[in-house]
Amino acid sequence: MLQQTTKIGDKPTKKRFQILTLIFISVVINYMDRTNISVAASALTEELSLSSVQMGLIFSAFGWTYSLLQIPGGLTVDLVKIRILYPFILTAWSIATLVQGLVSSFAALIGCRMIIGVFEAPSYPCNNKIVTTWFPENERASAIAVYTSGQFIGLAFLMPVLALIQSQFGWRGLFIISGIIGIVWAVVWYIFYRDPKDHPSINQSELKLIEADEVKTTSTNSKEPKKETKISKQDFIAVFSNKKLWGIYIGQYCLGGTLMFFLTWFPTYLVEYRGLDFIQSGFLASVPFLAAFCGVLVSGFSSDFLVKKGVSKEVARKAPIIVGMLLTIFILGANYTDDTFWVITFLSIAFFGNGLSSIAWVFVSLLAPKHLVGLVGGCFNSIGGLSAVTVPIIIGFLVQGGDFKPALIFIASLAAIGSCAYLFLVGKIERISTESPSVEAKAI
Repeated sequence: MLQQTTKIGDKPTKKRFQILTLIFISVVINYMDRTNISVAASALTEELSLSSVQMGLIFSAFGWTYSLLQIPGGLTVDLVKIRILYPFILTAWSIATLVQGLVSSFAALIGCRMIIGVFEAPSYPCNNKIVTTWFPENERASAIAVYTSGQFIGLAFLMPVLALIQSQFGWRGLFIISGIIGIVWAVVWYIFYRDPKDHPSINQSELKLIEADEVKTTSTNSKEPKKETKISKQDFIAVFSNKKLWGIYIGQYCLGGTLMFFLTWFPTYLVEYRGLDFIQSGFLASVPFLAAFCGVLVSGFSSDFLVKKGVSKEVARKAPIIVGMLLTIFILGANYTDDTFWVITFLSIAFFGNGLSSIAWVFVSLLAPKHLVGLVGGCFNSIGGLSAVTVPIIIGFLVQGGDFKPALIFIASLAAIGSCAYLFLVGKIERISTESPSVEAKAI
């Protein structure tokens, strides 16, 4: 353990925000490696003579392993130190990204995408565990909003950059450069990340600020296990049978459906269905990502503001998610116009709504027993990750005839279902106890 520097004075240091910066950049790299395949899709389809169904399978291959391994990934986060785990998985998925630039077959691309999914699986449970460890409860939605915004603001600027890289170095160079960036960042992460009690320059005031919520939770929830070294059968029953948790699981799947359209088929939609040239599509594709970035920041900071003003968590935490999913239904508007401006406008409103809904991770921190944050996060992201498996393939079949209208109807339907999940299943926001699953966990 590093020697902690004790500082005199009551003003807390702000080391937690430096840690948040590390998470933010990691999320940008994470999503760069997920989505560079969408930028390369047109070139891949032409060079390797791939059909829309085959391309849908390549898009979804990441989700097969990513979703399947969320629960093991969540358990790993509970058992392995973040400082060791994060740079390891970052290096591994970056190597797989790089290798994509060296292969030339449909099967090899599927394999690389599956490997990326394997090693990215623990990443979001890691992010949530770090925020739970480093931030008091009344700052977590803002923290989650900031790092989640990395997937949007990063891609908003990266989409045109990735398009330019591909225009200069080809789709192979795009993958190789992306992989190298991730490997370098893994080294940076290991050098700079520490848990709060191990950080060399955090002061006691910030530590007390971070730990205040832990003390409050322990004193007000006597049923919560104080120390838990093993995850029991009862824990698994609670995690998989609780109605509140299923509400956020279903909501996350529906939220992921919109995201997967933008991360996979969106550039193809602009180029092949809307007739835009490749470079132009890269710049126009950035607009909805900027809208989503604004949405997630508005959601996180307004939600925390309402909590600090004494507004109930049912309103402060759930309202942005429900409103966001309802706004996502505006994606249907793109089916009724041929004007590029209005197409981008409707898609931007929809993706703004997706960003507004993206603080859903805060419910893992609010509902999960303290010793099961990683496991619940794994279940949450596993079921959400099924959208990465199913949605690209479904869209691939829906657009076989070159018409994207059914695909947009499908995305709007998912958003409507997601809003209903939060309205009718989540209910009162309170931490779940694993002591009496017969009472606390209502099977559905």
